[in-house]
Amino acid sequence: MTPISVKYPAFGTTLGNHMGFMAGKKALIVGVASDRSIASGIAEAFAREGAEIAFTYQNDKLKSRVEKLSARLGQNTDLLFPCDVTSDDEIDAVFTELGKHWDGIDVLIHSVGFAPREQLAGGFTESITREGYAISHDISAYSLAALAKAGLPMMEGRDAAILALTYDAATKVVPNYNVMGLAKASLESCVRFLAADLGPKGIRVNQISAGAVKTLAAAGIGGFRKMQNYAVKAAPLRRTVTIEEIGNAAAFLCSDLASGITGETTFVDAGVNIMGMVFDEE
Repeated sequence: MTPISVKYPAFGTTLGNHMGFMAGKKALIVGVASDRSIASGIAEAFAREGAEIAFTYQNDKLKSRVEKLSARLGQNTDLLFPCDVTSDDEIDAVFTELGKHWDGIDVLIHSVGFAPREQLAGGFTESITREGYAISHDISAYSLAALAKAGLPMMEGRDAAILALTYDAATKVVPNYNVMGLAKASLESCVRFLAADLGPKGIRVNQISAGAVKTLAAAGIGGFRKMQNYAVKAAPLRRTVTIEEIGNAAAFLCSDLASGITGETTFVDAGVNIMGMVFDEE
C-alpha cells in the first residue's frame, strides 16, 4: 500500500485582524535540516500563529537552507546562529548572541537526532558499536539537557516551554532503528527529568512522538519505505501524518493554551502507537 499524505486546514488560521495564539512569543528552533523537515513544519505553524523565530544551523552547508526558510516565513534573517550541539562553547554562544537581540526566550524546540548511517541498518548486535552509541546519545539526547541548561537564564520567569521530537522506537522495537531507539529512550527520560526540575521555575517540557514522516533525516534509516507502508496499514486513520500536522500540535503545546501540560509525550502518528497487532485486511 502506498503511503498517502493529507493536508489539513491550518489550525488557528487568522481571520481578519485576529492575532495568532503565539503572538508575542519568541521561539528558538534547533534542528532545521531542510524545508521539509519536521522542524520546518513547526516553524511554519509558529510563524502562522504570530511567533518571532530564531534558528540555529549545523554547518555552513545548511545555513543557506535555514536562511531561505527564515526569509520565507518573514522572520529576521539576522537571527541565525551556528550550533554544533556536541560543543558546549557553540551552545553557549547561541544564547549569548541571541541575548543581544532578545530579552528572553519563550519557546525552545529540540529537533536533533543522529546516529552513524551504518548503524541504522541490519541487526542490532551486528551494527552497534561503543562509538556509535556514544555519538547517538550525545547528539540526540544529551543535547536537549545542554540546551536547556544554557538557555535557562533566558527562559526563567516567562512561563516558557521546551519541546523535543521523539519516535515510538523509544519503547518498541523497530527494525533498523537500532541504536537510535536507545537514544530516543534516553531523550524521553530527559524530558521527564527536565519537566520535574524546571517546573518550579514555570518552564514546561514536553515531547511529540511523530509518525513515520518522509524527511531528509528519515532517508538514512534502512527500510524506511517499509516503515511508512506499515504505518499506513496499522494506523486507525489509514494514513501517515504530515509535517504540517506535527507543526500544529507543536504550536499548541508551546502556547499558553497548553499551560497545564508538562512532562508529556503527545503522539502525532495517526494512531499507530495504540495498535498491538495488525492483520492484512481481507
